[in-house]
Amino acid sequence: MTLAKLRRWSQIFFFALFVFLLVHTEFRGSFRAAEGEIRLPYPVSWFLQADPLVALTNALAGFSLYPGLLWALVILIPTFFLGRFFCGWICPLGSLNHFFGSLRSESKRGRRRIESNRYRSWQRWKYYVLLATLAAALVGSGLVGWVDPIALLVRSLALAVLPALNWALDGFLELLYRTDFWPAQLLAEGLGFVFHHTVLSFRQQHFQQAFLLGLILIVILALNLRITRLWCRAICPLGALLGIASRWAIFGLEKRASACGDCNRCLLNCQGGDDPIPGARWRKSECHLCFNCVADCPEAGLRFRFFPAVGDTMERPDLARRHVLIGLAAGAVAVPMLRATTGVTAGANERRIRPPGALAEEEFLARCIRCGECMKVCPNNALHPALGEAGLEGLWTPVLVPRIGYCETSCVLCSQVCPTGAIWEITPREKGWSTPDGQPASKPIRIGTAFFDRGRCLPWAMATECIVCEEWCPTSPKAIYLRPAEITRPDGKTVVVRQPWVNPELCVGCGACEYACPVRDRPAVYVTSVGESRSRTNQILLEQRRRPQA
Repeated sequence: MTLAKLRRWSQIFFFALFVFLLVHTEFRGSFRAAEGEIRLPYPVSWFLQADPLVALTNALAGFSLYPGLLWALVILIPTFFLGRFFCGWICPLGSLNHFFGSLRSESKRGRRRIESNRYRSWQRWKYYVLLATLAAALVGSGLVGWVDPIALLVRSLALAVLPALNWALDGFLELLYRTDFWPAQLLAEGLGFVFHHTVLSFRQQHFQQAFLLGLILIVILALNLRITRLWCRAICPLGALLGIASRWAIFGLEKRASACGDCNRCLLNCQGGDDPIPGARWRKSECHLCFNCVADCPEAGLRFRFFPAVGDTMERPDLARRHVLIGLAAGAVAVPMLRATTGVTAGANERRIRPPGALAEEEFLARCIRCGECMKVCPNNALHPALGEAGLEGLWTPVLVPRIGYCETSCVLCSQVCPTGAIWEITPREKGWSTPDGQPASKPIRIGTAFFDRGRCLPWAMATECIVCEEWCPTSPKAIYLRPAEITRPDGKTVVVRQPWVNPELCVGCGACEYACPVRDRPAVYVTSVGESRSRTNQILLEQRRRPQA
């Protein structure tokens, strides 16, 4: 088996593993029937934890390294010896780009395709993107999550592609079930069994901005029909980081110019645009180690080997010092400008409700890479990518949307799958919303507080009995309690209704009351972030300190 064929099988294996882990970022059971702490059986964050760019920016932003990110050394260390093997052999987004690049029409083949695979100066852009994200991380922001390839692919597939696929497959199976043709119904049974054990979710999920996130991925993949792996060549900051690390690689391309017949076939399927053609300098930092050039050369004039002759090799990226400074300045200046606008501390949106275990906002924004793992794993579909709730800097970070789903009492899955520690790993006992003895925890983690709109609440505004919010309140004792009140209706009849009240000292902000409120257009009870444990200033109740007695 040639190295090119072995690389294809490696891409298939790692992409299948990536999809398998992503699909299984889900709890397929009942919290009420489960005993003890629930943990997912697979390391669903493995690809993100093995991402060297995520590890580096996490260390720069937080001045520490979250333990799971040490797995990035498994990718980084071999890169110093082999080059950018991750891009050509493992990266799931790179494999997708590779696949869609192979679908280019026949009219794009031949000389036009050869010319498109030559090195171009715009391939330096990714290094400037890398420098900007590193500078942003150094001043305390995880903006790298917008462009990191693993985070981007997880976010796009988890929040857009998989929910859309789930809806489409469910609709197809339902269509088969509705027929009176028993073979079609039997086929639906078989396909349903296979789908529900492979790609279908336990329940249909919906996410805000799903269309936008899916469209971004479609555009990235469609660009391959113009230039093969355009994203990898021009934008990907992880590829740029690995390209810099590959400068010292002892494995590389060796050319025999005497055997070259000037057919240019080595450029026909080149993935990196690294100029493997004899007569040009081979750019080590751009090569994805796809070995297509070696397989396509009819004269066997190219070969990869350890300690190759480096006369025709460019060891490091071709970067202009002025552009390097501009890239660093762009990242360093962007964060203060983003923090100077409202949304982070000043003028924070009251609906910026973070998951339990989330760090204080500035630390959270420094560590969160917007990967969407926490949103994918949430069993109640309560977490969604932020649009304006956290300002521009917080775009696509997780926020709780109680009207769509509430935070399960004993669930801490989001803290388990977070690869960077933006949501600190906690236990149900530390969360404190449910305890084995039924007694309230002394200091439960609070993510917000519920409030009533009495002008819309049925017992308050319309003298109509409704106790749904009190029934759904999960705290013990309940944070929502009822008080009877005598109300005289316009017809002169006096009725007694129980009106709901909130005890802010017991409310944890789970959102169950807002989720269940029967007033559908705009709920009569709503949750805001005030009272969250992670902030000392976003509080509604201040602790009273007793003065020492004389």
